[in-house]
Amino acid sequence: MAGFNTHQGRLAVYNADQVDTDRIIPARYLSRVSRQGYGELLFSDVRGADFPLDQPEADGATILVAGTNFGCGSSREHAVWAIQQAGFKAVIARIEAGSPGFSDIFRQNSANCGLLLIELPADSHAKVAGLGSGAEVTIDLPKQVVEASGESHPFEINPAVKDQLLKGLDLVGTTLEFAGQIDKFEEGWSAFAPTGDTANGAGASKG
Repeated sequence: MAGFNTHQGRLAVYNADQVDTDRIIPARYLSRVSRQGYGELLFSDVRGADFPLDQPEADGATILVAGTNFGCGSSREHAVWAIQQAGFKAVIARIEAGSPGFSDIFRQNSANCGLLLIELPADSHAKVAGLGSGAEVTIDLPKQVVEASGESHPFEINPAVKDQLLKGLDLVGTTLEFAGQIDKFEEGWSAFAPTGDTANGAGASKG
């Protein structure tokens, strides 16, 4: 997948709190065989004339602004797929003392799929959200700032996740970065490892 460095795009503001994964992508769609086609199903049970993402100014937006604890509820990678396939490159949420910007499982799924999650404190989040859908902002991941309306809003991100996103790596790709060390370890590995027919108690240990 492509790495994330800087991105300039327009906002779609859906400033709701506690948006769970079932609202993002209803459970009835999880049995689909294909990994594609989820973008058009994003928030399908709550879409309508008054829904923020269905307003003209949100058309073509690539940065979603949500409230706090976005992506809570059951684990489903499909929620991340739906957001990405709807055209979003990043999600900005509000972090508070008693509430994270994102749920832990959604956070991990997003990192593994290349979706950037940004947590802003309440004051910065209010300024960004207050610009409204259609406003243009710039996200600079190396510098860890959101540039909006002449102001810079810094954000924190796990260094390992930042590196993973910059390089465009999923968990497998991240592991393969250590292929040389893994091969070297396995060459000198002397712990027990079955090498023969273990069903009947046969087999030998490596080393």
